[in-house]
Amino acid sequence: MARQLADNVIARRRAPVPQTILSLATRGQGLYEFTDQAEAYVSASGREEGLLTVFVRHTSCSLLIQENADPDVRSDLLSFFRRLVPPASDPSMGWVVHRAEGPDDMPAHIKAALTQVSIGIPVSRGRLTLGTWQGLYLFEHRDRPHRREIVLHLGA
Repeated sequence: MARQLADNVIARRRAPVPQTILSLATRGQGLYEFTDQAEAYVSASGREEGLLTVFVRHTSCSLLIQENADPDVRSDLLSFFRRLVPPASDPSMGWVVHRAEGPDDMPAHIKAALTQVSIGIPVSRGRLTLGTWQGLYLFEHRDRPHRREIVLHLGA
């Protein structure tokens, strides 16, 4: 019996781990919802339970789970972060040294450091266990458009 259990554990370790990369185009600073793409990925995996790890592969954007019902929430969050971390061209940001890619570069790194680049979401009954008004967002901190890569990894 112990040998059979050990063989089952080893077989599960060798099984491929479901993982994919989403590519999202942004149009500048803002929150870009990708809940539907994450749900579709989980559904297609056939897994009933697990943990979806979401990871963004960039240093000037981040991830949020946030309300997806009222667009004023997204607008207010953008306004808050603009006030909290203005562009490097703002007189209050005179201390900023890193300006290689423009006045939004270092502020974007600061905003990303204040938020998160990885989120874990439980999966139950083949679905993300997000709340009624929760959505997954890429939080773009740069002014110009970018193509961002988000890794989705569904673990047991």
